[in-house]
Amino acid sequence: MLCACSGEQFKFEEPAPQSPESLATRDFSASGLSSTTGNLDWESKLEDAQVDEAESTLKEALSLNYEEARALLGRLEYQRGNFDAALQVFQGINVRTLSSRMSNSIAERTRSRKRSKGENVLAAGMSLHSVSLLLEAILLKAKSLEELGRVEEAARECKMILDIVESAFPYGIRESINEDFKLLEMFHKALELLPKLWIESGFLDEAITAFRRALVKPWCLDPRRLAKVQKDLAALLLYGGVEASLPSHFKSWGPAFPTNNMEESILLLFILAQKILYHEIEWDPEVIDHLTFALTISGQFESLADHVEQILPGIYNRAERWYFLALCYGAAGQYETALNLLKKVAGSSEAKCKPHLASFLLGAKLCAEDSKQARQGMDFALKVIDVSINQNEHLLGEAHKFLGVCYGNAARMSISDSERSSFNRESLNSLNHASSIGTWDPEIKFNLGLENAIQRNLASAFDNTMLYSEMTATSSERGWKLLALILSAEQRLRDAEDIVDLAIDESGSIHQLELLRLKAVLQIAQEQPKQAIETYRILLSLIQAQRERCEKNTDYEVRILYPYVDTLYIIHSNFSHNSEFSLFNCRH
Repeated sequence: MLCACSGEQFKFEEPAPQSPESLATRDFSASGLSSTTGNLDWESKLEDAQVDEAESTLKEALSLNYEEARALLGRLEYQRGNFDAALQVFQGINVRTLSSRMSNSIAERTRSRKRSKGENVLAAGMSLHSVSLLLEAILLKAKSLEELGRVEEAARECKMILDIVESAFPYGIRESINEDFKLLEMFHKALELLPKLWIESGFLDEAITAFRRALVKPWCLDPRRLAKVQKDLAALLLYGGVEASLPSHFKSWGPAFPTNNMEESILLLFILAQKILYHEIEWDPEVIDHLTFALTISGQFESLADHVEQILPGIYNRAERWYFLALCYGAAGQYETALNLLKKVAGSSEAKCKPHLASFLLGAKLCAEDSKQARQGMDFALKVIDVSINQNEHLLGEAHKFLGVCYGNAARMSISDSERSSFNRESLNSLNHASSIGTWDPEIKFNLGLENAIQRNLASAFDNTMLYSEMTATSSERGWKLLALILSAEQRLRDAEDIVDLAIDESGSIHQLELLRLKAVLQIAQEQPKQAIETYRILLSLIQAQRERCEKNTDYEVRILYPYVDTLYIIHSNFSHNSEFSLFNCRH
């Protein structure tokens, strides 16, 4: 764990001093220097004289060298907002020739403080106060360039601060330097500013490198600053659109080495989540937002649920927490767990709270996908309708859609003829009501087509399925399949086969298996066994090609390959023996 820096914070954005006398007194009191220029009219000199004259006055009055005088004068111009003048002053400081001296001075002065008091220490080189003053000058020069729109130059100037300090501390700063807090503060400001400048100038890979540079070594950053750097790096890796893998020398860290942006960002966000959990940093909603996005994209929904469960009480209320967890478990395929959480939201413990419509709607959606939960889904949907009526048309339409699907599922699960008839009628009524509200929703048209087809209302089923195909730009495999089934139910087998052929041409390889299987069944129904055998051969060749691309999987063979082989064997046997062939002889 990196240690926190202590000492009084230095701010270079502070208000402009009333006079350079107070400025000099503040900056050099620690070195035993005092100002003797109380009677000079500094304001008039700085406003009317040239830079060289002001610099000469500072040098004579405060016993400063050339660079220190320019650093003070440049700071004063920056604080006044005269960025052009400040830049002109700072450009007179040749930092490149001083950088090695500055690094050596930092290293020597900090090492000397660790020695015993009895040792003699050479006082050669620059004082740490002078180094701090020059580092501040470089930082203000970078900020002046940024203000003037020269962001790339500003980034290169800011990078010099990191180079100087890192040269003095090649292994990082493992303990606080209380006496040199100003130097450390300038360095920390540069660590934060450099990635921002690279991002502004469009060099995202350089920004990522700068962020990593701030994290791979201990720089005595306080927990808040360290967490901000980690969060900003994670966000840039997630949304920057630049793949920047870690350098190869980091692989020595071990097998847990992140191999891409996503893994690195998730690792950083896990660290931040743990810091929040242990109160090392304050709660930050952006961390959970980034983590939700990263784990969702990666399909790690159960891991996301684990982190949501670790969030301390009080951040989310109970309904929001249960809803968040239900989303995670529902996406992970654990529908029963998700429904149990949503039932809590609808339970008596939350009866006095404001209805959580999102939870009710999610419950209706999950129940609509499971015919065994149809009656529970009806309850969820009716709760949404009761609250949303005359208020939210969109939620009302969605609730009627799920209610119609649940009614249809309940009808097919019912053992009572009267109840089945009632549910079928309510299903169509709810779906038609949803269609009148959400005319833009293709899912409603598909469900209307499917429900009408099941109830043998083939004309209405055909019309709604055609509308669904038009709304989805004929890009839905299930729409093609439903349309073919409706046509086959009308005994328009040739038209159904043409629809399947068109769907095969338009769909990807994943959906072609089911479509080829349907085509073979249609050919069998048309008493075309030769064509059906050829279709199954094509189907089996596609399956074999997929098997070669995948690892050997026994379950895959049983579920996918064997049914088609069995069907092909039956067709071939019937055809070879010239027996009467019927669709019902085929198991599929």
